[in-house]
Amino acid sequence: MDSHSALLSKPNTPKGLSNGVFQRWQNPVVTAAHVPLEWRYDFDPARNPFLMERLGVNATFNAGAIYHKGKHCLAVRVEGADRKSFFAIAESESGIDHFEFRKYPIRLPQSDDPETNAYDMRLVAHEDGWIYGLYCAERKDLSQPHDVSAADAQCGIVRTRNLIDWERLPDLKTKGGQQRNVVLHPEFIDGKYGLYTRPQDGFINVGTGGGIGWALTEDMSRAEIDDQVVVDPKVYHTNHELKNGQGPAPLKTDHGWLHLAHGVRGTAAGLRYVLYMFMTDLAEPWKVIHRPSGYFMAPESEERTGDVSNVLFCNGWTLDIDGQVFIYYASSDTRMHVATTTLAQLIDYNLNSPEDGLTSAASVEERYKLIDRNARL
Repeated sequence: MDSHSALLSKPNTPKGLSNGVFQRWQNPVVTAAHVPLEWRYDFDPARNPFLMERLGVNATFNAGAIYHKGKHCLAVRVEGADRKSFFAIAESESGIDHFEFRKYPIRLPQSDDPETNAYDMRLVAHEDGWIYGLYCAERKDLSQPHDVSAADAQCGIVRTRNLIDWERLPDLKTKGGQQRNVVLHPEFIDGKYGLYTRPQDGFINVGTGGGIGWALTEDMSRAEIDDQVVVDPKVYHTNHELKNGQGPAPLKTDHGWLHLAHGVRGTAAGLRYVLYMFMTDLAEPWKVIHRPSGYFMAPESEERTGDVSNVLFCNGWTLDIDGQVFIYYASSDTRMHVATTTLAQLIDYNLNSPEDGLTSAASVEERYKLIDRNARL
């Protein structure tokens, strides 16, 4: 208990030099070791004379995030040793350290077709007054009864006003395919709810789908979409060549909507997940107006190791009243980190970073321009 208390109270410090865009922090903010001891151990010596861990925790990652009542609240994906994931709220006043879980994890209301696994929730405070949680609801693919690993992924939806009491809504209905990353736009668009989607043919393989899509639905209490347009497509020989998906809900600025997304490419060592950014039009958030080249963040050092190595994933960030942005990202499907920046820095990054010319020659020309501008100083 003393060791656990020391971990929760450990202060965090900036990690190395900032690149001017964001600041990494030294310690992960939530790990499996942060999970309350009462969730893992039976403290009754009669039932547990050897003080064995009865319900193990494998990882804490891919957390939705919201700034709520003066605290940075993370809807952490907690994965047990049994491979089942569930959600639990961990909160901190500073946003960079001293995260503590609430007494109980979220008891997620079940639909008529209960999911086998639930994960990667996006928390969105919508202008209709509700806080929505959109997540991946995974079930066995009954169309492939002989393939034990065959799964079906759809968008589960819950909502709350206080992060305590949760109402289950029907899963998002789409025209075929699977949906592993669906994010709610925080404002109405012509009286409708906007959704960022990622349609794909199968549970793992994107197939003919892919790209970040955009769709509208009339009512979140029975959400259904017919048509999807592609906001940000997959592009050959980029960091999102294989697949990509919206991260958290976008942040509104005077210049446009700031988006943080994940991109995936194949390497000789397997898949590599990085984070990248783009900006869309204020009135038409499905139209990209700025697209910085390259990745925004990529796994480095110890972030590269874990259950699924060489992966950064983000589905939660917060914006405080001072304009500071807290980016909560997971590394290698194992632990949660934070990087801090400001709204002003992210706007500058999106407005003034060059776009990808999509060829080596074009990349060299951009380097020449930068070198020549610096030489004239």
